[in-house]
Amino acid sequence: MSKISKTQAILTAKCPNCREGDLFEGSKMSFKNLTSINHSCPVCNANLMPEPDFYYGAMYISYAFSVALVITALVALNVLIEKPELWMYLTSVVVANIILLPLMLRYSKVLYLYLASKLKYRGY
Repeated sequence: MSKISKTQAILTAKCPNCREGDLFEGSKMSFKNLTSINHSCPVCNANLMPEPDFYYGAMYISYAFSVALVITALVALNVLIEKPELWMYLTSVVVANIILLPLMLRYSKVLYLYLASKLKYRGY
Protein backbone atom coordinates (compact mmCIF):
# COMPACT_ATOMS: atom_id res chain seq x y z
CA MET A 1 0.00 0.00 0.00
CA SER A 2 1.29 3.43 -0.93
CA LYS A 3 1.82 5.99 1.80
CA ILE A 4 1.94 8.88 -0.64
CA SER A 5 -0.64 11.62 -0.08
CA LYS A 6 -2.82 12.87 -2.90
CA THR A 7 -0.84 16.13 -3.07
CA GLN A 8 2.46 14.25 -3.31
CA ALA A 9 1.00 11.97 -5.97
CA ILE A 10 -0.07 14.98 -8.04
CA LEU A 11 3.30 16.71 -7.64
CA THR A 12 5.20 13.58 -8.63
CA ALA A 13 2.70 12.69 -11.41
CA LYS A 14 1.69 9.29 -10.07
CA CYS A 15 -1.33 7.14 -10.92
CA PRO A 16 -4.51 8.27 -9.11
CA ASN A 17 -5.47 4.64 -8.52
CA CYS A 18 -2.38 3.29 -6.74
CA ARG A 19 -0.25 6.45 -6.36
CA GLU A 20 2.84 4.45 -7.30
CA GLY A 21 2.98 4.14 -11.10
CA ASP A 22 4.29 7.01 -13.22
CA LEU A 23 1.89 8.76 -15.59
CA PHE A 24 4.72 9.72 -17.97
CA GLU A 25 7.60 7.61 -19.23
CA GLY A 26 10.38 10.19 -19.07
CA SER A 27 11.27 13.27 -17.08
CA LYS A 28 8.59 15.87 -16.49
CA MET A 29 10.92 18.59 -17.82
CA SER A 30 11.79 16.74 -21.04
CA PHE A 31 10.77 18.21 -24.39
CA LYS A 32 10.52 14.67 -25.81
CA ASN A 33 7.00 13.29 -26.20
CA LEU A 34 5.30 16.33 -24.69
CA THR A 35 1.81 15.01 -25.25
CA SER A 36 2.28 11.32 -24.51
CA ILE A 37 0.96 9.69 -21.37
CA ASN A 38 1.05 6.01 -20.42
CA HIS A 39 -2.11 4.20 -21.56
CA SER A 40 -2.14 2.15 -18.39
CA CYS A 41 -0.43 2.32 -15.02
CA PRO A 42 2.74 0.20 -14.95
CA VAL A 43 2.01 -0.86 -11.34
CA CYS A 44 -1.76 -1.46 -11.03
CA ASN A 45 -2.66 -1.57 -14.74
CA ALA A 46 -5.38 1.11 -14.31
CA ASN A 47 -6.58 2.63 -17.58
CA LEU A 48 -5.13 6.14 -17.77
CA MET A 49 -6.93 6.87 -21.06
CA PRO A 50 -10.57 6.68 -19.96
CA GLU A 51 -11.87 7.63 -23.41
CA PRO A 52 -10.52 8.86 -26.74
CA ASP A 53 -9.45 12.51 -26.62
CA PHE A 54 -9.97 12.61 -22.83
CA TYR A 55 -7.08 14.99 -22.28
CA TYR A 56 -8.42 17.73 -24.58
CA GLY A 57 -10.05 19.22 -21.48
CA ALA A 58 -6.57 19.71 -20.00
CA MET A 59 -6.11 22.56 -22.48
CA TYR A 60 -8.20 24.77 -20.19
CA ILE A 61 -5.88 24.09 -17.28
CA SER A 62 -2.84 24.67 -19.49
CA TYR A 63 -4.34 27.98 -20.59
CA ALA A 64 -4.82 28.98 -16.93
CA PHE A 65 -1.16 28.11 -16.27
CA SER A 66 -0.09 30.30 -19.20
CA VAL A 67 -2.21 33.23 -18.04
CA ALA A 68 -0.79 32.93 -14.52
CA LEU A 69 2.73 32.85 -15.97
CA VAL A 70 2.11 35.98 -18.07
CA ILE A 71 0.67 37.89 -15.11
CA THR A 72 3.56 36.80 -12.87
CA ALA A 73 6.14 37.87 -15.46
CA LEU A 74 4.46 41.24 -15.99
CA VAL A 75 4.19 41.96 -12.26
CA ALA A 76 7.80 40.87 -11.67
CA LEU A 77 9.06 43.15 -14.43
CA ASN A 78 7.08 46.09 -13.07
CA VAL A 79 8.47 45.50 -9.58
CA LEU A 80 12.08 44.95 -10.64
CA ILE A 81 12.38 47.57 -13.39
CA GLU A 82 11.10 51.13 -13.13
CA LYS A 83 9.81 51.53 -16.70
CA PRO A 84 10.09 48.25 -18.61
CA GLU A 85 9.86 48.45 -22.36
CA LEU A 86 7.56 46.33 -24.51
CA TRP A 87 10.38 44.07 -25.75
CA MET A 88 11.19 43.17 -22.13
CA TYR A 89 7.62 42.03 -21.53
CA LEU A 90 7.49 40.00 -24.72
CA THR A 91 10.92 38.43 -24.26
CA SER A 92 10.31 37.42 -20.65
CA VAL A 93 6.91 35.90 -21.42
CA VAL A 94 8.15 33.98 -24.48
CA VAL A 95 11.26 32.66 -22.71
CA ALA A 96 9.33 31.66 -19.58
CA ASN A 97 6.70 29.87 -21.70
CA ILE A 98 9.35 27.98 -23.66
CA ILE A 99 11.21 26.91 -20.53
CA LEU A 100 8.09 25.89 -18.59
CA LEU A 101 6.17 24.37 -21.53
CA PRO A 102 6.82 20.71 -20.59
CA LEU A 103 5.78 21.27 -16.98
CA MET A 104 2.64 23.20 -17.88
CA LEU A 105 1.49 20.63 -20.45
CA ARG A 106 2.18 17.62 -18.27
CA TYR A 107 0.77 19.01 -15.03
CA SER A 108 -2.36 20.21 -16.80
CA LYS A 109 -2.94 16.57 -17.79
CA VAL A 110 -2.18 15.35 -14.27
CA LEU A 111 -4.62 17.81 -12.71
CA TYR A 112 -7.27 17.03 -15.30
CA LEU A 113 -6.90 13.29 -14.69
CA TYR A 114 -7.23 13.79 -10.93
CA LEU A 115 -10.16 16.23 -11.20
CA ALA A 116 -12.21 14.85 -14.08
CA SER A 117 -11.45 11.14 -13.99
CA LYS A 118 -13.47 8.54 -12.18
CA LEU A 119 -10.27 6.85 -11.04
CA LYS A 120 -10.11 6.98 -7.25
CA TYR A 121 -7.40 5.90 -4.86
CA ARG A 122 -7.96 2.28 -3.87
CA GLY A 123 -5.33 2.00 -1.17
CA TYR A 124 -5.32 -1.78 -1.68
